[in-house]
Amino acid sequence: MTGAAAGGDTGDVTTRPPQVRPGHVEAEQPRAALAPRYHLVLLDDDDHSYDYVIEMLGRIFGYGREKAFALASIVDHAGRVVLETAGHEQVTAHQQQIHGYGADRRIARCKGSMSALVEPADGPPAAG
Repeated sequence: MTGAAAGGDTGDVTTRPPQVRPGHVEAEQPRAALAPRYHLVLLDDDDHSYDYVIEMLGRIFGYGREKAFALASIVDHAGRVVLETAGHEQVTAHQQQIHGYGADRRIARCKGSMSALVEPADGPPAAG
């Protein structure tokens, strides 16, 4: 850090502690708002196999077999599992990939892809 030590003006903005004077309150600077986060939730059904879920999660998210199996187990037992938490654009893109993944060729009655929904990460869960 040169300039300031040599007495020059570097143009850097420095923070200073708020001034405290009787009868006066210095307003705080507003904090930058963070972009809202969303959960991508995979919903359980009886028309897709564990192998299908493991394969799909590997192809769409790059999850390894162990992680994908763990998520498949959770969705099977709990009825839903959060696959990722990210910005709206990312979770909706992944939701579209899940919805477009196609039927499970291992199960004859399977007619299409699994279902996933997007819900706000900081609020109450959306009805599923």
